[in-house]
Amino acid sequence: MQPIHDQRILGLHHITAVAAEPQRNLDFYTGTLGLRLIKLTVDFDEPHIYHFYFGDAHGHPGTILTFFPSPGIPRGRSGPGQATITSFSVPENAMGYWRERLHSAGVHVDGPNNRFDEEYLAFHDPDGLPIELVSQRGRQITAGWDGGDVPEEYAIGGIHSATLEFEHPERTAELLTQVMGLHEAEQSGGRTRYGFGHGSKGSVIDIAHRPGVAHGLKGAGTVHHIAFRVANDEALLAWRDYLVGLGHDLTPVMDRSYFHSIYFREPGGVLFEIATEGPGFTVDEPLEELGTHLMLPEQYESDRAKLVQALAPLKLPKVTRE
Repeated sequence: MQPIHDQRILGLHHITAVAAEPQRNLDFYTGTLGLRLIKLTVDFDEPHIYHFYFGDAHGHPGTILTFFPSPGIPRGRSGPGQATITSFSVPENAMGYWRERLHSAGVHVDGPNNRFDEEYLAFHDPDGLPIELVSQRGRQITAGWDGGDVPEEYAIGGIHSATLEFEHPERTAELLTQVMGLHEAEQSGGRTRYGFGHGSKGSVIDIAHRPGVAHGLKGAGTVHHIAFRVANDEALLAWRDYLVGLGHDLTPVMDRSYFHSIYFREPGGVLFEIATEGPGFTVDEPLEELGTHLMLPEQYESDRAKLVQALAPLKLPKVTRE
């Protein structure tokens, strides 16, 4: 097995998780964490449920955390067989600011701690989803959203990494390295780090070996899937053909309006997606208006009135700085 070198995977595209109350989720990620709501839409497969996309000012792939908020859904449990921790990059001078900000918001924070010569803060969102902020010492990170109330010099710059947990990680590690083109970078304390080798946003996957731990359960506060990015449709089709040839069960190419993608389950049970970088989030609203309107895919536009009535009303975040 050899990776497709001429159509390589470029890093993470986004991470998608499950939440319970939509307004609480929206307030935490745009208010407390200062991310931009870059797209307000619905789950394309279940349109009575919102789909929130949070990211940097431009909605660059590799900065995006998305949610399916479903009121009343029971809380899940993070554990082996899941993607568990979503880690964001912040500037190297930001640890003190974020510890105080989170503490002031009533969020319990663990750290700063050190891992792989990086400093990080660990906490949970209101649904119990594990989140980390990782200080990128000596590295230039993507500028974050400066339209909220987090100063630009401390703002989250994008996804640093995703952590996957397994009781038996060997086959997943083989998929990442022998098929998807990542390389093993470091090991420490039952955790192995894999990278794409170019150091850009969303270029790290950690695998944590968790033997004898209760497996994760789906629900609020757990990750639904993680998505890797490729340059275009040609690369996406090449990866589909390649993975099918290796015996993986893949979906057809799905049109998600803002990208095209395919899905499959890796050997440890985590749902993987491979998504194109384009056409991007400005395909249906201008950059300055991202996240300010409910955008529906074409197949649901005729049902807009019915869907708006079914969806919970929202108070959208205000832009406080230009």
